[in-house]
Amino acid sequence: MTDPNRRIVPLDKAYRLLNHGPTVLVSAAHGGQRNIMAAAWAMPLDFSPPKVAVVLDKSTWTRKLIEASGTFALQVPTHAQADLTETFGSSSGLALTQDEGIDKFAAYGVGAFAGEATSAPLLEGCVAWLECRLLPEPAIQERYDLFLGEVVAAQADARVFADGRWNFEGHDELRTLHHVAGGHFILAGDAIDAHALPRAPRLKESG
Repeated sequence: MTDPNRRIVPLDKAYRLLNHGPTVLVSAAHGGQRNIMAAAWAMPLDFSPPKVAVVLDKSTWTRKLIEASGTFALQVPTHAQADLTETFGSSSGLALTQDEGIDKFAAYGVGAFAGEATSAPLLEGCVAWLECRLLPEPAIQERYDLFLGEVVAAQADARVFADGRWNFEGHDELRTLHHVAGGHFILAGDAIDAHALPRAPRLKESG
């Protein structure tokens, strides 16, 4: 059943899903296998077309699936998913053979749904999903573990993201996670609108 709270986000607003620096979950699928992992280092890179960057260690099974499939998804988990996010970040999807993986969706009994534009599975219960086409940069992938992607489809939970803005008031369980270290997270807080200050008047030079 389709979640009635899940709405399409225009691509020119997709960067706003990540602009406040949340921890993300990275998913990918290839050859009948799928996986998901947590990543604290992810960010938007551009507006049009929207691009993202994410750091993926060489030891991860999800990275291998991304390199093979050429697509991936970033999803933004919630306060209610803190334990699951920590689990996805501290458990490996690699099997002993290194040639196949453990499906963490199945291993931890969580649901996924199909995306709009890629084969990457999308985790149910998150508040944002960005489907991405890998922009291959073998040199920086190998040297820095840095992966770039073009966002080709985006969705968000309309209860907390609408008209290009986050608003978590009244939905504490849906606040996004911001990883510090060792399983410690900070939650997204209240929103304020700032206004540019006027310039101070220039003092006249004395005689």
